[in-house]
Amino acid sequence: MISNLKSRLKQLGKVGTTFLVLLPIYLILLSLAPSSGFTTFLQLVLAVLGAWLVIRFGRIGMRKAIWRLRNRILVTYLFIAVVPVLLILTLVALGGDILASQIAVYIATSELDHNIAVLQSVTGKLARTPPGELRAVMGTLGDAYRERFPGLSIFIQEPSSVGRWPENADGNPPDANWPDASGVVIREGRHYAWSRAMRDGVACTAAAPLTRRFLSEMAPGLGEVSLFRWSTAGGSQSAATSQQVEGYKQPPLVNRTPPPGSWWDADISGIAETPVADWANAGQMHKDWILAVHTHILAIPDIIASRKADELQGVLAIFLFILAILFLIVEMISLVIGISLTRTITGAVHSLYGGTQRVMEGDFSGRIQVRGSDQLAELGRSFNSMTENLERLLAVAKEKERLQAEIEIAQQVQEQLYPKKTPVLKTLRVMGLCQPARMVSGDYYDFQRLQDDRLAIAIGDVAGKGISAALLMASIQSALRMELRNSLELAAAAPHGMNGSRLSTARAVFDLNQQLFATTSPEKYATFYFAIYDEQTGALRYTNAGHLPPILFRGSAATRLDVNGTVVGAFPSSRYEESCIHLEKGDLLVCYTDGITEPENEYGEMFGEERLIELVSKNIDLDEDAITKSIIDAVRQWTGSPELQDDMTLLLARKL
Repeated sequence: MISNLKSRLKQLGKVGTTFLVLLPIYLILLSLAPSSGFTTFLQLVLAVLGAWLVIRFGRIGMRKAIWRLRNRILVTYLFIAVVPVLLILTLVALGGDILASQIAVYIATSELDHNIAVLQSVTGKLARTPPGELRAVMGTLGDAYRERFPGLSIFIQEPSSVGRWPENADGNPPDANWPDASGVVIREGRHYAWSRAMRDGVACTAAAPLTRRFLSEMAPGLGEVSLFRWSTAGGSQSAATSQQVEGYKQPPLVNRTPPPGSWWDADISGIAETPVADWANAGQMHKDWILAVHTHILAIPDIIASRKADELQGVLAIFLFILAILFLIVEMISLVIGISLTRTITGAVHSLYGGTQRVMEGDFSGRIQVRGSDQLAELGRSFNSMTENLERLLAVAKEKERLQAEIEIAQQVQEQLYPKKTPVLKTLRVMGLCQPARMVSGDYYDFQRLQDDRLAIAIGDVAGKGISAALLMASIQSALRMELRNSLELAAAAPHGMNGSRLSTARAVFDLNQQLFATTSPEKYATFYFAIYDEQTGALRYTNAGHLPPILFRGSAATRLDVNGTVVGAFPSSRYEESCIHLEKGDLLVCYTDGITEPENEYGEMFGEERLIELVSKNIDLDEDAITKSIIDAVRQWTGSPELQDDMTLLLARKL
């Protein structure tokens, strides 16, 4: 236990040990004399020592965290990619919030300007009205705009009298010295939208109170719109909120901010400077009033171009520009950190590349320089250890070359097992082709002349690939030929030849199955098709032991032959049947292995029997060599790969 404690203290170092010694002393002094100068000094010392320990152990923890190459790459891309993306997203979010608030302000100010323009049309029409009709037209216009502008009041100031609408409108008309004007005016503490027009000494003024309800309903669904004095913008009430208008009963105040449309539908607020005229003092403008809008982002129906930015909006643009510069600085710092970490990775990889180049030149004595204790350094040490073992790898390579040479010999031997020449019959023309996926094949085909008028045809597919499949293929060929030879010898020894008897394909396949099961391992088996053609009768008797059914092309029809037994070599008691068809002139029999129909394209779709039938039907008039070439080319083009997925074997027989 004592040795373990010493080990811990050694890891902490002198600074950590000093911190642990001073910490209990400080806690005791803090409880006994918290306000003494020594306690404060000790607190400062502990803060410095603690900061040093945090930095030290932070660096140790970081080194351990990025020891693995994967973690180092993750940290690299964290600074290169993740941090900039987060900053960009934050900038976009802030920019979108500012843009949305300015759009909301634009909508509110546009609607306010539109209402002021309507009042301008009222005063403009009154200014163009003859003096004798002013009172009548004033009443007509007042009645027409009563609902649009609740609390609307109209004044006509003539040299000798003042006309009002409605007649009980309270308050004095504006200062007579006001020229033509429009906008927002403050009158006895209340805000109004107003317009004033003068003609021939007659002043026409229209004013509508800007209540909280009126401002918020100028653009339905926009949100809460209010007028605030700049110096008291943080107050709880606006001038337009707390006042009543004579002759107009304001409805109860409600919150008209639309509810959020979703969890990310944030609140936004926008403000715009709104100059306010003084009703009683001509030419006096108050520039300390602002129009404030409070809404949600999704409440804005459409994105419209922002109005010309005033001074306050210019401050927001400057703030956004400064924020973008700060983000750029952070991005540059992240880039420098990312490049520094990347160089440590690429430097180690470059050293490894130089070492591999020397190895390629045959120099196994070179060693790369290793620094540090992280995973990259361990990789360098592993490379140096690898070069020491290359001598043994060269020996293994030589052994592999020897095996390759033996496989090539096996390939040459197997090629000798296939028929060296094609039998020639008067009424039947046959040909066969095998293209192995590897150097040796597990597919099998054979022709054997039995008598002058009989021909044995065989095709098979051994389970598996490589040398083991090739050996089983050789066993099948030798067994079949031995069976056929015995049959011919028995026929020759008989007094009258075979005396009308015939060789049974089912019996031959049965004997082949018994021999393979007895001489091969249980997992070795093969599909097998064996047929005997009689030239005198045109009959083709066959037994199909689990092989893909050959296809008989007769005219425009394609018929799949029977499968009348299971695979050979798998089960000792398998029974096989014999089928018979009569070939007619022009018939074409196509036998094939699964290397023709089962190769897949890049989408996992097999070539299939239907494409094979369609291809042969299209080329049925060509000779057998041309048909075979078209099939092989089509399968290779289907896979799109220079390497075969399986052994491809074809056997064609055409009745002449």
